Amino acid sequence: MFKYIIKRLLIGLLILFGVSVILYTLLRCLPGDYVTRTFTANTNTELSQDRIDQLMAIYGLNDNIIVGYFKWLFGNPETGSRGAILFDFGQSFLYQESVSSVIADHMWISFLLTLISLIIYYPLAVFLGTRAAVKQYGAFDYATTVLTMIGISFPTFFFSAIVVKIFVYDLGWFELGLQSTNLSNPTGWELFWNQAWHLVLPMLVVVVLSIGSIMRYTRTNMLEVLSADYIRTARAKGLSESSVIYKHAFKNTMIPMVTVLAGLLPGLFGGSMILEDFFNIPGIGLIAYRAMDAGDIPFVMGYNMFLAMLTVIGMILTDIMYVIVDPRVKITG
Repeated sequence: MFKYIIKRLLIGLLILFGVSVILYTLLRCLPGDYVTRTFTANTNTELSQDRIDQLMAIYGLNDNIIVGYFKWLFGNPETGSRGAILFDFGQSFLYQESVSSVIADHMWISFLLTLISLIIYYPLAVFLGTRAAVKQYGAFDYATTVLTMIGISFPTFFFSAIVVKIFVYDLGWFELGLQSTNLSNPTGWELFWNQAWHLVLPMLVVVVLSIGSIMRYTRTNMLEVLSADYIRTARAKGLSESSVIYKHAFKNTMIPMVTVLAGLLPGLFGGSMILEDFFNIPGIGLIAYRAMDAGDIPFVMGYNMFLAMLTVIGMILTDIMYVIVDPRVKITG
């Protein structure tokens, strides 16, 4: 197991290197840059070419792609960056703070939003998927299948627009953002409950749009387990149906379901650009979207590498969890 983990970590480092090269190349090839968008397009006066060259040098955009990438990776003495290889992703152009600080300050809102939604929809999806498999081709199965397809088919922005139209503008129960406009400097529990109330709508969207895929996956796995020989043997021995379903079948259905949890790690911290922008939630998704729109190369690179590292860790955790929940699986180096 230890040799296998080391091997996967080395492969993960190679993957991260390839991802960083592709990302940096794509970002530098995008039309326009931070200097052009910020100091040229948004001012009424024309900047001289010398001034533009000075600004490009200040923001490290005057180098070619290869030189710029290695300065980002190994450090840039001109900007004081130690390099991404030492987890120093530089200074954000847009936010004028270190990339690591901006990510650390804003990712916890996204984490809380996604974690609470996960706690709600995951057990509910597993329960509904199990019941749908047990009641195959019944009214409950058809109803959940229809709801699943609706949830999977709805784009995030479309369902968010429906929710905002009903609960914000028609009923007036909520406001967009993370805090009510009629509260002045709330503190303590008042601030906590106010912000929690404003996360209800985004969590509703996440739950409705996420529950379908997990429910369908659970139903498929349960149907496969229920057709296995040992399930027929358990029934032939006279075991009750509830014992067959929840003691024998359900335990084996959860083997692949548990491994899915490790794959959700990037989503827990990565946020959702569309959702957070729509509801004006200052999470890491919205912050990253604004940085990308502004051409903030250090932040976009740091944010995407952060997600890439979480993805690699999630892949390794998936393999380890699969071995833990299923002793029949053996991993060798």
